[in-house]
Amino acid sequence: MKFTAVVSAGLAAALSCRCYAFSPVARINSIAPSRLSSPSSLSAEDGNDAASSSALLDPPKSEAVAAGYSSAADAGKSLTQRIMERTSSSAQAGGAGGASTWDAFQRAESNWSRLKSSRAFDYDATRIDNPGVPPPQLFVTDDGAAGNPKCWARLRSSSESKSDLDYDVTICGGTLGIFIAMALQLKGVRVAVVEAGKLMGREQEWNISLKELEELVEMGVLTNEDLEEAITTEFPGCRAGFKNSEVTPLEGSYFDNEIGYECFTPGVLNLGISPSILIANVAKRFQAAGGTVLERSPLKGIVVSESMGAALDMGEDAEPITARLVLDCMGNASPVSRQQRHGLKPDGVCAVVGSCAGGYDKESNLIGDIIYTNTEIQDKGTNGQLQYFWEAFPVGIGRKGKEPGSSDVKTTYMFTYMDASEDRPSLTTLMDDYWEQLPIYQPSISDVERDLDVKRVLFAYFPTFTDSPLKPQWRRLLAVGDASGIQSPLSFGGFGALTRHLDRISSAIAEAVEHDLLHKSDLGAINAYTPNLSAAWMFQKAMSARVGKKVNPKFVNRLLATNFDVMNDMGPRTMMPFLQDVVRIDGLAGSLARSFVADPMFMPEIVAHVGIPTLADWLGHVAMIATYNALHNVAAPIITPFVDKMEDSRERFLWRRRMDAWKFGSGNDYVFEE
Repeated sequence: MKFTAVVSAGLAAALSCRCYAFSPVARINSIAPSRLSSPSSLSAEDGNDAASSSALLDPPKSEAVAAGYSSAADAGKSLTQRIMERTSSSAQAGGAGGASTWDAFQRAESNWSRLKSSRAFDYDATRIDNPGVPPPQLFVTDDGAAGNPKCWARLRSSSESKSDLDYDVTICGGTLGIFIAMALQLKGVRVAVVEAGKLMGREQEWNISLKELEELVEMGVLTNEDLEEAITTEFPGCRAGFKNSEVTPLEGSYFDNEIGYECFTPGVLNLGISPSILIANVAKRFQAAGGTVLERSPLKGIVVSESMGAALDMGEDAEPITARLVLDCMGNASPVSRQQRHGLKPDGVCAVVGSCAGGYDKESNLIGDIIYTNTEIQDKGTNGQLQYFWEAFPVGIGRKGKEPGSSDVKTTYMFTYMDASEDRPSLTTLMDDYWEQLPIYQPSISDVERDLDVKRVLFAYFPTFTDSPLKPQWRRLLAVGDASGIQSPLSFGGFGALTRHLDRISSAIAEAVEHDLLHKSDLGAINAYTPNLSAAWMFQKAMSARVGKKVNPKFVNRLLATNFDVMNDMGPRTMMPFLQDVVRIDGLAGSLARSFVADPMFMPEIVAHVGIPTLADWLGHVAMIATYNALHNVAAPIITPFVDKMEDSRERFLWRRRMDAWKFGSGNDYVFEE
């Protein structure tokens, strides 16, 4: 019976920290197959559009809005199509939250459909008799007979003349890559950022906590002036609630009211920042520090030589760019990770739909929702069962003279966890459910088409893999950020996940470059196993139901309501790390006994739902969290002085990466505020 408390406390911990509100490069997955029925055969040019048209934050309502969207031209169109065709398509940016035209939605729907219908297979590029379908085109190669000959010629020329390569590090993907670039430039590394389009952030806010931003200020990546200019919204905090039906406000525990539980946590994801302002400021200071930004430079491929370096193929009409190390910061849709994971199908998916709109009640638009349910598990028939979660953030209050209660604009998301089974619902189905249930979630509106001035429509699906973070397959090439899968499988990833790991990753990369430790085994130590990330896989399984399996409709709400009640009673030292994507053994262990006492009869249902194999795997990762915690707190302080004095730079590097893994894998990177 002890397992009930362990699972439920851990589940609440991981699920509650999954947000960060559509960070920009957690892009729509384009791993879906084309003609070959391979899970990874889409080309880089196929549709990767994610969410959101980038209209200005507060444009006046259009005449169509005032007229209630009634037009003969709308006959036969769905609600989603009508709304999307009337939102602005100007200033589209890349990544999730960057593009939201009706055409983009249709491409995303097509990609999702192909991904669902794909069949996974084993593929080993080193085998001649490989039974799998080869990739239609190699994006990365270390074969001197493949790739663009101009790239190999540039590398040979530099090697023969003993001249320096163009850069120490090139970063592919600038929206989040610019922050890594700034951190490396400050450490004396020569860096270039390569961005296919214009380096710009979308208009819609990112939501994050002040504590996380201050860590970037301490690193020098941001300045206090950057924060002051970029923070456009501030509110007290966020609500978490898990209810079988919409009752607000709700008092008492799940077993007192038989509906659910809700609580308020201050200071979590309570800042809205402007990505366009933040990225522009960081890019300007990066270039002033000697960094290079190469905009509108679409990447065609990468060639890698162990002895000579790496070269970026910029096309037939452009010169290749050479570097000692290439960082892949191209998000979930990265062609590099797509090639490396060729033949694999995602182990899980977080599907998200939503909108940013005006028209809500101003006086109640004062706090956010970090995670919220107001329905039981939905039975979608042949599409299986889905638990819908909600998230919401006010927009345009608390800063720059805009008082609370003065804005009717908010961003709302509805998301769910599932596998990529062929029977899963379409994005259209999810979007239809979002529009239908939004007035229940936000009762100040009754008709979304007539009452709301929709500025952006949001949609994405985030594939997740158990083999994360992704180990490098090639020398001189390392995936970072969402491309590596470093975010929790319960998370949207993006900016929030990056801030947690930026200091660790940039320090490790700078050391690797300094000592020429660029073999894949050395770089793989940077993307090391972290047990608290791996443990989160059980949580995603608990949040979803296999197609054909019937789950008690109250299962998720009962589990999370009970555990959030327990964690809230235990106080901020338990709740705050959980809500910011950090699972720690002390919070987990401290909540087990209370969870078990609160609901001891729930154990058989939990075990039956997740399954024995998943349970056994999860318990192994939990044991490793405890082990890493002991190693960090006991062993690391003793061995650090010896590691720092090691003469062998490689051994010193590898030991430091081990200690990094102990620290981050046990959640000891979280610093409690006094």
